Amino acid sequence: MSVVEVERGLSPIILGFPHTGTDVPADIWKRLNQNGQLLADTDWHIDQLYDGLLPEATTVRATFHRYVIDANRDPEGVSLYPGQNTTGLIPETDFDGKPIWRDGEKPNAADIKSRLEQFHRPYHAALADEIKRVHEACGLAILYDCHSIRSHIPFLFQGKLPDFNIGTNEGKSCSPEIASAVGRIVFAARGYDAVINGRFKGGWTTRHYGQPQLGIHAIQMELTQSSHLATEAPPFALDEAKAEKLRRHLKDVLEIIEQTAIKLGSR
Repeated sequence: MSVVEVERGLSPIILGFPHTGTDVPADIWKRLNQNGQLLADTDWHIDQLYDGLLPEATTVRATFHRYVIDANRDPEGVSLYPGQNTTGLIPETDFDGKPIWRDGEKPNAADIKSRLEQFHRPYHAALADEIKRVHEACGLAILYDCHSIRSHIPFLFQGKLPDFNIGTNEGKSCSPEIASAVGRIVFAARGYDAVINGRFKGGWTTRHYGQPQLGIHAIQMELTQSSHLATEAPPFALDEAKAEKLRRHLKDVLEIIEQTAIKLGSR
């Protein structure tokens, strides 16, 4: 199978989809326990949610599931949130802290090395190539990393997560103009709540690529699944009415980022 899908566009915006893939090789699938085989921590329908909102945006999508290896984690295994519950490069548990591997089948160092080469590195090689291409063509590049998560996960955070969770690594991964532009849209969206650099401040992808001083900006958008799914449980079906309402706001977000990029590029 191809581990990454790329669709090139002319916009300065690149949409990253590290967690929508559900492909799991057979030899890995049989090592997952019944809970792991639910693939519950998928970013369900997120690529569909963004489809067509900005026709000239480039998209880079991992086809493999995050239980194979997480494309949004540091390849060295460094925790994104030291001292807080989270999942690692190859998760040992789901987001509820429950084991996902059969007894004796938990991935080892050899598995990590192999999956880095087969999955993680090819995805990031493709992403880095597109960032370079777009930067050369447009004078700057903006990586918008697309994510979703259940709105209630006591293992990871207390209470209900806001619908829009914007991560800029505490302002280090993108210009303040981009962050404030996105903020203007999401904080004005009726019926939704939002936060910038709350529980989720941007994953490894955002932190690794975001170098605004070099004209490479990165921002992560983590959406609650309650904002677009019929239920945050199997079968994780898309609610078409919710999705269409949300898509209007996401389109506004992408368009204002593109407009801001044009202004930044003209300086």
